Amino acid sequence: MSVKTRPTLSPLPLQDAELLFCDCVDLGCAPDLLMQQLIAECQWRQETVTLFGKTHPQPRLIAWYGDKGADYTYSGTRHAPLDWTPELLRLRNAVETFTGSRYNSVLLNLYRDENDAMGLHADDEPELGAEPVIASLSLGEQRTLFFRHRHRRDLKTFNLPLPPASLLVMRGSTQRNWKHGIRKLRRPLGPRVNLTFRWVYPQI
Repeated sequence: MSVKTRPTLSPLPLQDAELLFCDCVDLGCAPDLLMQQLIAECQWRQETVTLFGKTHPQPRLIAWYGDKGADYTYSGTRHAPLDWTPELLRLRNAVETFTGSRYNSVLLNLYRDENDAMGLHADDEPELGAEPVIASLSLGEQRTLFFRHRHRRDLKTFNLPLPPASLLVMRGSTQRNWKHGIRKLRRPLGPRVNLTFRWVYPQI
């Protein structure tokens, strides 16, 4: 009789970063059902971004939940979090147990199809601290997160496919040294929901 072992986070070989990854975690229910529940219940909104003097809608929807006071400045806009839903609170507790870190907020991204994407960026806002721990849970269609070093052009772009129910933990010097993003695709693709749990320090 085979013994089923508990999945663990494993380090990924990325220089000047601390990445831990698990390609499948137990979410307590089917990943597709969980994604559909989050899409239906969360309060999604579409933010805008200004580039070269022109304002454009961001190519994805977001939702921000957390403890009171965990305000977060994202893409130049300060957001007060919505109160945790029971499902998001359950997921936070599960991710905290799995990663051994604490989180007081979560930013959700909804990629509706292949045209939605996320530009290169680092989660290095002051309210996240010098070396933030960010746990990124993926649901739905697999997308590839790519990393590009912020200072060294001799290091190749690092590509990481994110299957449903996978968990990526970015910590240590990762945000200081690397930017990450998700590209648009040409082939048709269904929705994906990504939950990034983090600790936000009070803003003075």
